[in-house]
Amino acid sequence: MKKALIIGAGPAGLTAAYELLTKARDIEVVVFEESDCFGGISKTVNYKGNRMDMGGHRFFSKIPEVNEWWDNMLPMQGAPTYDDIVLKREMPVHKGGPDPEKEDRVMLTRHRVSRILFDTKFYDYPISLKPETFKNFGVLTTLKVGFSYLGSMFHKLPEDNLENFYINCFGRKLYSMFFEYYTENLWGRHPSEIDASWGAQRTKGLSIMGILKDFFGKLFKVKNRKVNTSLIEEFKYPKLGPGQLWDVTAAEVEKLGGTIIKNAKVTKLHKNADNVLTSLTYEKDGQEFTMEGDYFISSMPVKDLVGGMNDVPAEPARIAKGLPYRDYMTLGVLVPKINLVNKTNIKTINNIVPDCWVYVQDRNVKLGRFQIYNNWSPYMIKDLEHTVWIGLEYFVNEGDEYWNMTEEEFAKIGVSEMVKLGLIDSTDVVLDVHMEKVKKAYPAYFDTYDEMDKLIEYLSGIENLYCVGRNGQHRYNNIDHSMVTSFETVKNIISGTKDKKNIWSVNTEQEYHETSNNEEEKNQAEVD
Repeated sequence: MKKALIIGAGPAGLTAAYELLTKARDIEVVVFEESDCFGGISKTVNYKGNRMDMGGHRFFSKIPEVNEWWDNMLPMQGAPTYDDIVLKREMPVHKGGPDPEKEDRVMLTRHRVSRILFDTKFYDYPISLKPETFKNFGVLTTLKVGFSYLGSMFHKLPEDNLENFYINCFGRKLYSMFFEYYTENLWGRHPSEIDASWGAQRTKGLSIMGILKDFFGKLFKVKNRKVNTSLIEEFKYPKLGPGQLWDVTAAEVEKLGGTIIKNAKVTKLHKNADNVLTSLTYEKDGQEFTMEGDYFISSMPVKDLVGGMNDVPAEPARIAKGLPYRDYMTLGVLVPKINLVNKTNIKTINNIVPDCWVYVQDRNVKLGRFQIYNNWSPYMIKDLEHTVWIGLEYFVNEGDEYWNMTEEEFAKIGVSEMVKLGLIDSTDVVLDVHMEKVKKAYPAYFDTYDEMDKLIEYLSGIENLYCVGRNGQHRYNNIDHSMVTSFETVKNIISGTKDKKNIWSVNTEQEYHETSNNEEEKNQAEVD
């Protein structure tokens, strides 16, 4: 019996394990997870009954296979959630689906509200054409934005960096207001130093023109109109946060006979003279163990994967070593209320603002974004009626001054910035705090990234190695695309396909896997 060794129990790793166990019954599956929990950066942290979503994860996909997979693991709700019941909000329910008030294994439908906080005012994210937007801008800024965008239409800049990409899409004025500082805060580099492909991949064609098309599509009720993923108004979400999906998946993997070894850090991969992997070495409980395998599926950071491999030529070794990452810290802050006023028509418990997350565009704070966990799922909060659970997000580098702070030091900065932004009146109102750190949360698109093709060519030449997921491919994938890299990997293993272009092509094309030859599936994919 052949054996597949899978590195990482995040979305890509666990998807690969489940797919192999259900579609290739003659392959033994072993998963190695460095931490003691599942989900990778999609994990959910439970702190005293209040749950934290690391980075915020909307579950939305135009890929039918992914939606079917999610529905199998966590069926869509068949009855209203607690907050919808209390507020008498209308949300779609699925006949025969589980009742979230009685069962945990359920996927919810939630409102998507993500806005920008700029100069103490709220703006839709992405920018919309609502009257409130122009009211916030004022006449002069509105004119500047309009003429700036017209200028960008007639004078396109070469898209050889992220700054030029954003200016071409939105005009220089909007870029300077809403993209420049936030991007530099996120990556620690000015947008002019970052590869434009990051923007193209993340926005998927979003621009002023795309916003106009969406606006008029709604206005004239265009059927089956194509909705950019940044413009969706509802999304799926596990009742107990994103980590719940991967906890369920891990349990299913073990039920099917798969083995998952937690607290097992893979440190080495061993190749023979024919450039074929034969085994890996992992550390657990202070000891080293080696296991042989036939297939190696890696979702670990490419930098670490190549660094732990023997006999790697100088050029791919150099490129892998130079790949940059951005790390992530979040501070959970429990307060009785926040000062932001809900001026929307969306009802919420205690009438808090309905945002899932808010992008902070204030150059006077380090805070990049904050989540309001109450709005992701009412079941994320221990006392929904009397508290608001906020997640303050900071983008840092492992080992820098923020990363090395104690929880007390980090909390002092985070809470003081909440006061500075007017979210709370004083530090005295804070009921509790909790700090979390995530290494290599964001693969970055600078330094040796522009030579990634050479590294892909080398890795693809190792016949029984398959790189999947965000860190496994050093690509800023969403959950669905990370899963698809594993779908494609399993298809290749079962069919004996040696060419790995299909695996590395996921999420490089704007329309990859978003449409189907079947017209019914195509229409469904476009309107989900």
